[in-house]
Amino acid sequence: MPYYIYKVINFPIRRLEKLEQRAAFRDAAARAKALRAALTSADEGSIKMIFADNELHAEDLLSQLRAPQPNPDDD
Repeated sequence: MPYYIYKVINFPIRRLEKLEQRAAFRDAAARAKALRAALTSADEGSIKMIFADNELHAEDLLSQLRAPQPNPDDD
C-alpha cells in the first residue's frame, strides 16, 4: 500500500488536494516534511500524509473528523 501526501484546506469548505504518492514511508515522510517547511504564513491549509489502499480510501480517511483525545487533567 502506498503513502499519499495531501494538502488539506479547511476554509471555507474542507478540500483535499493530492500532491504526491510514495511507495516507501521514509521517502513519503521526508517529502511531507519538506512540503510543510515550504509552506508560508500566506498559504492556507496543512500537509497530511496517509497510508491507504488507494486514493479513494485515503480521501475517505482524511475526510473523517476524529474525536479529540481525552485529557487526563479533565477529571
